[in-house]
Amino acid sequence: MCGQIEEGAAKFFPQLNQMSVTQDIQDRLQEAFDPSVLEVVDDSESHRGHAGHREGGESHFNVRIRSQAFQGQSRIQRHRAVHAALGASLVGRIHALSLDIDV
Repeated sequence: MCGQIEEGAAKFFPQLNQMSVTQDIQDRLQEAFDPSVLEVVDDSESHRGHAGHREGGESHFNVRIRSQAFQGQSRIQRHRAVHAALGASLVGRIHALSLDIDV
């Protein structure tokens, strides 16, 4: 019976099936780069009233990542690698993404 309730709830509340954007960013970057440092901060609340702000947050993010995978890459190559790891569907759900990337 409980499984039926959960299935029914998921139909009416699709967000129950969706991982948070913050967790999705963390998971994808962890898998792609095996970083020594990974910090993902949802900074949406500080942008209340600005363009792109959504109630409930998850629109503006600051990411700090350190990984040997970025060794020898230019700044633009690092940014492209992070965007590729996140994927177009995830990047499309984010209004602003600040990246601090290093080895």
